[in-house]
Formats: sequence, structure tokens, C-alpha cells
Amino acid sequence: MNIREMTIDDYEDIIELFKQTPGITLREADSKPMVKNYLSRNPKLSFIAQEDDVTIGCVMCGHDGRRGYLQHLVVHPRFRKKGIGEMLFTLCIESLAKIGIEKTHIFVFKDNEIANLFWKNKRWQVRDDLNMYSYNSSSNNNI
Repeated sequence: MNIREMTIDDYEDIIELFKQTPGITLREADSKPMVKNYLSRNPKLSFIAQEDDVTIGCVMCGHDGRRGYLQHLVVHPRFRKKGIGEMLFTLCIESLAKIGIEKTHIFVFKDNEIANLFWKNKRWQVRDDLNMYSYNSSSNNNI
């Protein structure tokens, strides 16, 4: 298995992986131009895992200058329970620490039991002291 930095050339492979993964919701914000923008704004922070040149896992990571954010940590179901997810998010945490960001968040749908169990088992803390609000300035509800 090989883990390396994600590039926009990986887009089709990661989107296919997302589509095959229950609990992942794709939106217009996951379009190729938007992902290209995300990767450009957050260099050296997103990673993919491959086996025999097939993408089996990925994580997108970014920051706002103060806090890190993980997006779409995904490992193909056949390759789970091998530590790949933990390797991917650990690379993100280490990369963020190198640029001075020591706290990282991830948003997980409440009904995504697999992902919620994963994060709890990795000692990430569920927050109950805040609410997340979203505002959509577009007429597109799938943004």
C-alpha cells in the first residue's frame, strides 16, 4: 500500500470511491473545479491510499488559519480495519501541526453509524456544547 498527497488528477478515482461508500453525500461543492480550488488553497494536506495503483482510501484536509478541517475520510469497505483511515488522518494532523494548527474538526452526519463509531474509537470528542448552522446563498439546495 502507498499513501501520497492527493492531486486533482485523482479526482475521478476519489469520486468513484465516494459513490461506493455509504454515508458519503456528494454535493455541487464536490465538483472538480471546487475540489481543485480546495486542493490549491490547502497544499500538502490531502492524501490518498492506493494498492496496486487503485485508490482505496482518501482524506481531504484544509484549514481556516486557526483550525483544521477534515473532509471525506473514506476507506473502501474491503480495506477497513487495517489502520488505513488512522494513517490518513494522522498525516493530516501532522501536516497541520507543521503549519501551527493544533486543533482539527470533522463533521459527521448523526445517522452515519460507521463513521461516528470510528471517530469515537479514535478518541475524537463528540461536541455537545455547540450547534452547527449553515447558510446557503445559492438557490441550489445541493451546494
